[in-house]
Amino acid sequence: MGDKSAIEWTDATWNPVTGCTKISPGCKHCYAERLAVRLQAMGNPRYRNAFDVTLHPDQIELPPRWRRPRRIFVNSMSDLYHEAVPDEYIQRVFEVMVRAEQHVFQVLTKRSERLPEIAGRLPWPPNVWQGVSVGECRLRDADRRPAQSPRRRALSLRRAAARPRFRTCPARASTG
Repeated sequence: MGDKSAIEWTDATWNPVTGCTKISPGCKHCYAERLAVRLQAMGNPRYRNAFDVTLHPDQIELPPRWRRPRRIFVNSMSDLYHEAVPDEYIQRVFEVMVRAEQHVFQVLTKRSERLPEIAGRLPWPPNVWQGVSVGECRLRDADRRPAQSPRRRALSLRRAAARPRFRTCPARASTG
């Protein structure tokens, strides 16, 4: 967690949550899980629970302290929409992203099914880029449900990631 990152598409990482559970074949070789085990072995207190989902409320107010604008990868070591993360906690994270308008927040999830459940209760400022990571074609196709509400239609997907890509997915017709 820090104001510098070696990830090519972001400038910094912010982890108000760490840990996760595997939900797709794309999770088989999870870099975050391997890194969490290593960080725990090194005695890093943030990883005292290894890769079990752990909330870090003391980290929520970190981005407003960074004055220089950054692209910030939110939860590079977790999934903000994990079922073990309470809705109220997600709302607190979003409140910080609204206040820290100098930054662009990149939120990437494999748990897009939770988005429609909570999206109407979250602010969606233009500096929050929501993305969905899809590990295999059948999951990608299942994730293309029609918009069910004006709020969901307003939620703009800014990033789609296919990592790791096991094979090329056949093209599909756009649903608009």
